[in-house]
Amino acid sequence: MRIKDVMTTKVEQVSPSDTLERAATLMRMRGVHQLVVVEAGSVKGIITAHQLAEQPARASLTVGEIMTRHVVSASPELTMRQAANLMRGSAVAALPVLDDGRLVGIVTVSDLLELIGRGVERPVEKGRRAILKNRGVVPAQARGVRSAHPLK
Repeated sequence: MRIKDVMTTKVEQVSPSDTLERAATLMRMRGVHQLVVVEAGSVKGIITAHQLAEQPARASLTVGEIMTRHVVSASPELTMRQAANLMRGSAVAALPVLDDGRLVGIVTVSDLLELIGRGVERPVEKGRRAILKNRGVVPAQARGVRSAHPLK
């Protein structure tokens, strides 16, 4: 599965000159934890809810003053496994997706966890439902494994 199959294409963006208060409001309204900082069509940085929480005096600062300037990004053709390893190795929670330098999407740790939770291994054709079959998972008791906390 490739990032292009699961990325969010409506990327929430701010400008480096926007206030931190505006960024916080946008995050709250859109239910996101990261905003991509874009200026003149080019990605300049990323700002996270964690960075905003560390700034007590939001009104006097701009996004450009606290954003992360070194943005770890990905290609739409990157596999989900490669994306997960890139996020883990770079300690980031979101990857802006760039195609020839143009922002086309974003993939987050939440996106990856949702896929894992659903058990999706490959893209599902649009209009079709996938039925996940029992993959041979056997309860611990049936394998002879004793629980540390047996039910009473």
